[in-house]
Amino acid sequence: MSILVDDDTRVVVQGITGGEGKFHTQQMVDYGTNVVAGAVPGKGGQDVDGIPVYDTVSQAVEEEEADASVVFVPPAFAADAMFEALDTDLDLVVAITEGVPQQDMARVYKRLSETDTHLVGPNCPGLITPGEAKLGILPGNIFSSGNVGLVSRSGTLTYQVVDSLTQRGIGQTTAVGIGGDPIIGTDFIGALDLFEQDPDTDAVVMCGEIGGEDEEEAAAFIGEQMDTPVAGFIAGRTAPPGKRMGHAGAIVSGSGTGTAESKISALQDAGVPVGDTPEEVADNVEDLL
Repeated sequence: MSILVDDDTRVVVQGITGGEGKFHTQQMVDYGTNVVAGAVPGKGGQDVDGIPVYDTVSQAVEEEEADASVVFVPPAFAADAMFEALDTDLDLVVAITEGVPQQDMARVYKRLSETDTHLVGPNCPGLITPGEAKLGILPGNIFSSGNVGLVSRSGTLTYQVVDSLTQRGIGQTTAVGIGGDPIIGTDFIGALDLFEQDPDTDAVVMCGEIGGEDEEEAAAFIGEQMDTPVAGFIAGRTAPPGKRMGHAGAIVSGSGTGTAESKISALQDAGVPVGDTPEEVADNVEDLL
């Protein structure tokens, strides 16, 4: 099995006529993702490489029975695109857009809490169920089908860890890049809970980084709520306090939490082995399986 996406997922791409939207739509289609429509205001009636384009997401959902969307919309308009998607009965919205203003995401998050939709992102690489479907910009060739779930704040780190796993012959059920912004949809706990409920996920890799307290909160969830074993990795061990490192959420305030050390300690206290390198993460996963 998998979480969130599989070969039955029917996808509408918001912003399909833009450069990034068109390029990554083709990449998703080439991978085997069932992209059934695009949605761009004022572009209804057109098509992109045979994929029909509608003016609204609701039209795409009604006409093509879409149940998931991917957002490739510029930052200034990304919140409106997410609101539009959340006003339908889509099961999943994946927002790839980087640079969405935090005040916009605060409004989106409030609306999200009123729905049953899963939002992944923004500022994320998306997610993939190997061999079935990918939504976003993940390089499908490094993934392989298997029994290990993965959730990560960092796209690049996801690729490194997955490559190490795949090289060992350890495949993945689903890999989810949740994004590194301060306000996101699906967080570590949300993804971990879904993996815990998936009978085919026998272990999970959680890749975190400095900044915020999400990893500490996830560690508490793992210790109290999960039977599925988890292996961890934390990036940013050498980052200086007060300096943002890559992601908007990757900043250590000096309050005693949010550091690499505090996150590693919390995970280890929950029984999670934490690797120093992607290769050590793969070693730990082998031990857990």
